[in-house]
Amino acid sequence: MTIEIKKSIKPVNYFDALKFLEKRVAEIVENDARELIWILEHPSIFTAGTNYKENEIIDKSIDLVKTSRGGKITWHGPGQLICYLVINLNRRKKDLRKFLNIIEKSIIDSLKEFEIISYSDKENIGIWTKFNNKDMKVGAIGIKVKKWITYHGFSINITNSISNYKKIVPCGIKNKGIINLIKINKQSYEKLPDKIIKNLCINLKS
Repeated sequence: MTIEIKKSIKPVNYFDALKFLEKRVAEIVENDARELIWILEHPSIFTAGTNYKENEIIDKSIDLVKTSRGGKITWHGPGQLICYLVINLNRRKKDLRKFLNIIEKSIIDSLKEFEIISYSDKENIGIWTKFNNKDMKVGAIGIKVKKWITYHGFSINITNSISNYKKIVPCGIKNKGIINLIKINKQSYEKLPDKIIKNLCINLKS
């Protein structure tokens, strides 16, 4: 069964997206739906994964939404690419590390097509790049698994302001920075979603 590709043009409410993902997981459990790759954008929101700590909230006035995904606190909003994946690992290797490697490789391969060199880090999950000789995070990854079906996914900073990250300890990492693609290389990233989808589909077959 082929993977459904969904691209939302207008920003999608975070809670609506979560309901959609959970419904799709339930349908896949019942063999009643296809796997999903969903590209979208959220209105501004701070979300916390299951491993976050209260001292990682710097600005106590922010509204923080607790979620079921792994990871810590991050921000989503305009100018950021979100990619949600609902993938049935029962049809593949039941190997979460391999699945994370597929996500990492797909992002790295896609950014390389825009002449941006990025890399993963075993100690600090996500996608990183060097900027002014400093490790800077350009992509965050957070997934959840139910009955070996994965959901949630990853985000890539494209044109979004990074000021909101100053209100939190992003992903619990204090000694590294956050950056967006437009600061690394000022060019059009209009085709990035299609590159991401292409590379995910290729790497998921491996």
